Amino acid sequence: MVAKLAVAALVFLALLLLPMPESLGRPGQVALAVVALVVVLWVAEVFPIAVSGLLGVLLLVLLGGVPDIGPALYGFSQPVAYFLLGILTLGLAVRRSGLAERMAIYLIRGAGGSPAMLYVQMLFSFAALTFALPSASTRGAIMVHVYERVMERWDIPRSHALNRAVMLAMGSLNRLGSTALLAGGVTPVVASGLLGDFSWSRWFVLMSVPFYVLLVVGGVIVFLAYRAGFRLENVQGIADIDPGRLKPSEIRMAVITMATALLWFTDFAHGLHPAVPALIALAVILMPRVGMLSWRDFESNVGWSNFFVIATSLSLAHALVSSGAAAWFSSTLVGGLDVMADQPLLALLALCVSFALVRLVVPNIAGYLALVIPVAMAAAGDLGLNPLVVGMAVVVVGDSLVYYPAASSSSVFIYERAEIEAATVFRLALAMAVVAIGVVFLVAVPYWNLVGQPLVE
Repeated sequence: MVAKLAVAALVFLALLLLPMPESLGRPGQVALAVVALVVVLWVAEVFPIAVSGLLGVLLLVLLGGVPDIGPALYGFSQPVAYFLLGILTLGLAVRRSGLAERMAIYLIRGAGGSPAMLYVQMLFSFAALTFALPSASTRGAIMVHVYERVMERWDIPRSHALNRAVMLAMGSLNRLGSTALLAGGVTPVVASGLLGDFSWSRWFVLMSVPFYVLLVVGGVIVFLAYRAGFRLENVQGIADIDPGRLKPSEIRMAVITMATALLWFTDFAHGLHPAVPALIALAVILMPRVGMLSWRDFESNVGWSNFFVIATSLSLAHALVSSGAAAWFSSTLVGGLDVMADQPLLALLALCVSFALVRLVVPNIAGYLALVIPVAMAAAGDLGLNPLVVGMAVVVVGDSLVYYPAASSSSVFIYERAEIEAATVFRLALAMAVVAIGVVFLVAVPYWNLVGQPLVE
């Protein structure tokens, strides 16, 4: 830990004290040094990630990266932070009510006795269950136990190819179903806050196609890698995995979830920010005799770390932009890409490759998004590209990659339980890097052009 802290301090002091171009300015230099410090702390996990984010906010104020405390707390004033708080509460309540496990069991029972159909059902559930259980980590924590029951029933050991395929897909592909929805957890919430203010429907229109394609293609890659494991014969059905009788708490939770989803789906009609339905759900869930949770449950289990990571990430990214650091960083980056200014596809390819490389050294998704999106969007403007398209490409490439088990809190416990080696996770990430860049060019860019967001404005 001491060595990691020393490296973080060295990076911070080097950026803070070394001479920088006058075009950067002192506030920009401070913002750049603070963001670099926080990203290194997030990567090394020296402190809890929420503590590292708060430290960055304080340093912005104390060292002059922002004019006063108000801009430093920018992220805490943004609705996306409270939107996340609402959906975390919704997910916790769905799990506590038993509704989430019931939905997972019903999906799995539809597979009958076919290993291949079981796998297809699982991929489908990554997207379908997101509407009721947005968090990929919570979804995985519930689903892993249900799938383990299936493997036990079929007498399949952990080392079997079928078990490895199921668990590897659950660890590496599960979150792709989440990011297609604005209510899908940390990644879409942070990204939407950095890209601009999105409605639920607009985010779904822009991001569902590329992320669902990624989910399908990634699922095919895992299937082909472990196809021998799907050739089982004489396996027993799983129709008798009984979720039990429907409880009143599940009925109430289903009503709350469907009402919230309906408000999100119809935002084009009522114009409410997605945070409003999420906070309505939060209030109902905490109501005595109506909701699922007591205030003590909410205080203890809602995952406050995510709230502080979101808010501080938005604050740090805002400081990069407002201080001019993002513009300076992007102009430095574009200096090496200016020969591609008249070749937008080639410029985007170079940027996408750099996104994949940055993701390798910044495993924390909030840190990656906070660092890369402001810089990439500023660089896009200098290159004559649509900043929103480039910013969305940052999300598509970065969220497709889990290079090593510890890089994802939603996956690490699944890899550990299934005894998936780090080398296996890394090989899939390399394949997904190629797939993600291919999806950006072959699917996302043409599709975004169709829905009104061309690569070149």
